[in-house]
Amino acid sequence: MRASIKSALTTLAIALTSVTAFQAAHAAQRLPKIDPANYNDAQKAEAEKFLEARKTPVFGPFEPLMYSPDLMTLSRSMGDYLRYKPSIGTKLSELAILVTAKNWDQDYEWYVHQPIALKVGISQQTTDAIAKGVKPKDMDADQALVYQFAWELNHNKSVSDKTYAAAEERFGQQGVVDLAGICGYYSFLAMELNMAQYPLPAGGKGIPR
Repeated sequence: MRASIKSALTTLAIALTSVTAFQAAHAAQRLPKIDPANYNDAQKAEAEKFLEARKTPVFGPFEPLMYSPDLMTLSRSMGDYLRYKPSIGTKLSELAILVTAKNWDQDYEWYVHQPIALKVGISQQTTDAIAKGVKPKDMDADQALVYQFAWELNHNKSVSDKTYAAAEERFGQQGVVDLAGICGYYSFLAMELNMAQYPLPAGGKGIPR
């Protein structure tokens, strides 16, 4: 009797392992990177625009977007501004990006932007706190305001009057529009990456858990 139960459990375990392996393999087939040699004419044209604008071939979140090349270029163009030239500056924008990446549980965004945040002056303690889902304690006034704005917009789907008024007074109307735009843009990329199940590169570190 015990031998039969053991045999049945072993068979079940093997079956579950096979299902899990199948699901993982199936998931890995979602929107795989398109070999540039296999680009169609539209993809070639948009890849050339990408190279001209970013001085590098299509990479990261733009790889799954190459299945819709016009969307890829439009989103890349928005990113050219929000990533590199936002009116609030790149230090504060990187903070907002990390809050957004954490909200979407997006490892690739974290992998790319957490080291950038450290380089532009966001502390390790702040990024560690964001990863844990708690409010950082060592931020300056501007960082605290951007964190609060981005956190409210991501978690509450709105920004309180108090937070909005403080942000508009500090950063101006263009600043609050850009800050909301950063949260929205990186939410868009996170949704695309999560949908595509885009993987980290070998050895890449996502959000600490």
